[in-house]
Amino acid sequence: MISESSSFVKGVVLGGAFCMLVTLLGHIKVGHGTKAHHHEHHHIQAPNKEDVLNLSEGERVELSKSIRIYCIILVKPKDLGHWAAVKETWSKHCDKVEFYSSENVKVFDSVALNTNDLWVMMRKAYKITYERYKDEFSWFFLAYPTTFAIIENLKYFLLKKDPSQPFYIGHTVKSGDLEYVDGEGGIVLSIESLTRLSRVLEDSDKCPEQGGMIWKLAEDKQLAICLKYTGVFAENAEDSEGKDVFNTKSVGALIKEAMSTHPQQVVDGCCSDMAITFSGLAPNHMHVMMYGVYRLRPYGHTYNDALIFLPPAGSDND
Repeated sequence: MISESSSFVKGVVLGGAFCMLVTLLGHIKVGHGTKAHHHEHHHIQAPNKEDVLNLSEGERVELSKSIRIYCIILVKPKDLGHWAAVKETWSKHCDKVEFYSSENVKVFDSVALNTNDLWVMMRKAYKITYERYKDEFSWFFLAYPTTFAIIENLKYFLLKKDPSQPFYIGHTVKSGDLEYVDGEGGIVLSIESLTRLSRVLEDSDKCPEQGGMIWKLAEDKQLAICLKYTGVFAENAEDSEGKDVFNTKSVGALIKEAMSTHPQQVVDGCCSDMAITFSGLAPNHMHVMMYGVYRLRPYGHTYNDALIFLPPAGSDND
């Protein structure tokens, strides 16, 4: 009897919370008139290799030089191990990378944001980024310290995307009526989206620093709500075969899943050949990934990619 009563109370509480969430999302108003109501979720795909091969040599060189990515890494002092691993591995491949920390840390250079709240950290990082780099970069990639990114694959994915259009790209998730890019897989904004975000961040009614809700939404969801007001919507990134390229899990976790769901095709069932991110990695796994992605090569195999993304000037990347 006690167990049944307890279950009933839990059901009432959960049911009430669900109703409140539905009500909250139902009251979210979106800018740009009624367009948002007719928005269909897009699945943005990477270019076909044939499209790149059809470009002239001059066009390929120009394209490879034109895509420059600024990387934002949100960190806290407790993340020092991951912070060091990201600094020593994949972040070297960004055209510029800066670590935005909750507080000043003497061990590493960072932009101190003086807050532990991840949403406030994200807001401040985007505002500073826009003010400093709006004229220097067209694409902005935000990641957590447990994320590993292959920046060259991100550049390839963005090859034929116009940054003057409002792109907000990554691994999308649906929560009620809200579609958002999961921060664990990394978030990509075009300069147009960042420009719109910088404006709405100044509007405390549409995009408050501290929401007036009973419970607090995760920072990636709050970002989606703010962007939605400006007519910018989450887009799921996929390769030419329809596989996700922004992953919210590690390679190991994805392979384990593939072994149970596609035992005859573990590698093909696991991940895209053009994957951009993996998440949930320990610091030592970042170095393992770095070795596998950038160092290990089977003898006798040649790689004839149509494009070469050269490292930033003065970079010590692999």
